[in-house]
Amino acid sequence: MSDDRHILLVSHTGRQDSIDAAVEVCDLLHAAGLTPVMPFDEYADVRRAEASVGQVDILGVDVQADQLEIVIVLGGDGTILRAAELVRGTGAPIVGVNLGHVGFLAESERDGLRATVERALSGDYKVEERVTLQVDVVVGHQVVYTSWALNEATIEKASRERMLEVVTEVDGRPLSSFGCDGVVIATPTGSTAYSFSGGGPIVWPDVDALLMVPLSAHALFARPIVVGPDCTLAVEVLRRTSGVGVLWCDGRRTHDLPPGARVEVRRSSDPVRVARLKDAPFADRLVAKFQLPVAGWRGPAVEDDA
Repeated sequence: MSDDRHILLVSHTGRQDSIDAAVEVCDLLHAAGLTPVMPFDEYADVRRAEASVGQVDILGVDVQADQLEIVIVLGGDGTILRAAELVRGTGAPIVGVNLGHVGFLAESERDGLRATVERALSGDYKVEERVTLQVDVVVGHQVVYTSWALNEATIEKASRERMLEVVTEVDGRPLSSFGCDGVVIATPTGSTAYSFSGGGPIVWPDVDALLMVPLSAHALFARPIVVGPDCTLAVEVLRRTSGVGVLWCDGRRTHDLPPGARVEVRRSSDPVRVARLKDAPFADRLVAKFQLPVAGWRGPAVEDDA
């Protein structure tokens, strides 16, 4: 097996179809003379399912993240977010094979698995850098927690029966104060995720921008806003609130927010790299993933030269 090239396999091992796909990818990598790399917990899950993946290197033990060439992800968007957590800050791009529902971040479907692996092996892909968020929680003028997000950072109420009283800010200036279920701060990549469900706009991934979307706000002015990439957005949990907040980053990393806590969000200096296999316009991806009705479209009108 090759010691020069390291390809990480990340899969949703809670599903049998994902385990079957992981075995197939490992077989393809072995056939190409490579030893697959897997996180230990996923490798253990596959072994518990009595599936054989042959020889495997363990991430963080046999191979370090900065040695990876590319990451092949089997699952939905949640699995891709897990892969981003493993390799952010390295040069390794992520290519997703959708085994979930929408799989907006994925590049191919299950029937394109073999072709995806072949293109990953041959380097036949383009790499995009996706904006991520740096997220800081400030309590009493001290940063008590730091995290990051590819999709969104969400400030939510911690209990169903209590509203969260917040004030929102842009670049240190107050914007509005209201009671709400929460506030989503998203990247263009995350504009099709939680932000979209909360009524936010879809932003093309090549647009440099950040989004702020209030959730179920009790206010006259609580509309989604889009700001420049160098802006700092903040949400402060007001001391008068009767509830307690909680911060979620990509739905994976969490921190409690007592009254008086501030969440400050800005563009991070560490993007996530995504491998693209197709040159299809983003509009086509929207239509395909959301199954949008476009029947009757004939394309732009062509002028009659005559």
